[in-house]
Amino acid sequence: MEQTERPRVVMNVRASVDGKIALTPEQTLMQVPSAALWNALFPSGDPLTADPFVQAQQAYRCGATLEGANSLVPVGVDPEPLPDFTGDPEPLYEHFLPHRETAGDSPPHLWFVVVDGRGRVRWSERHPGWDVLALVCRSTPADYLASLRENAIDYLVTGEHRVDLPEALRALRSLLGVRCLVSSAGGELNAALLRAGLVDELVLTVAPAAIGGAATPGVLGGPALATGEHPVPLRLLSVHTDTAGLVRLHYAVGAP
Repeated sequence: MEQTERPRVVMNVRASVDGKIALTPEQTLMQVPSAALWNALFPSGDPLTADPFVQAQQAYRCGATLEGANSLVPVGVDPEPLPDFTGDPEPLYEHFLPHRETAGDSPPHLWFVVVDGRGRVRWSERHPGWDVLALVCRSTPADYLASLRENAIDYLVTGEHRVDLPEALRALRSLLGVRCLVSSAGGELNAALLRAGLVDELVLTVAPAAIGGAATPGVLGGPALATGEHPVPLRLLSVHTDTAGLVRLHYAVGAP
């Protein structure tokens, strides 16, 4: 692995043949009934390969996954109000890493990282063995940061009006020792990572189904390319298929 100031980033995407990563624009894949319907598109069949996160663990000692807030809270849904914070807000806008000292290197500590500059996610559930790490910015509401501290949820503060992704990734590496991160985020965040040159590999698993819908999220979102702007080049590393009809494409990001 080439030594860089940031972790290696592997983008892991599951999509339909028409490039959709959700069933509707309104529901996240963690809600009923979308979760069951979506998972049914990816039948067990013959195993393609190991799970991309497991592969990244084996190859790069991966210790983090990345999601955007929109993967957890549907767009247009107002989160539950938080108690007003009435103290001095300035200390809240420092990194808060209560689990930093417990982050061992062998095996790698596991972080569930969520980009949430607007403070939308309400953390009512945690996954055993994983610590939540929120990526926030200087414009994130103080009420939200106070809530994170009250619930002992780690966070990093980067950027002014939105999360500075390059700076956040460098902090993950320098402060928490994260060597590799697998992004299973939505199209907007993945596009931002890709356009910023922050992605090293792309693993795309294609289901034998077509979804359609002009507003249904796709593999990549974000602004359109400018006239004459080059697409991000990819180099094919491998192709796997199984009897259930799934296809897995593994690319290195960048020109040969």
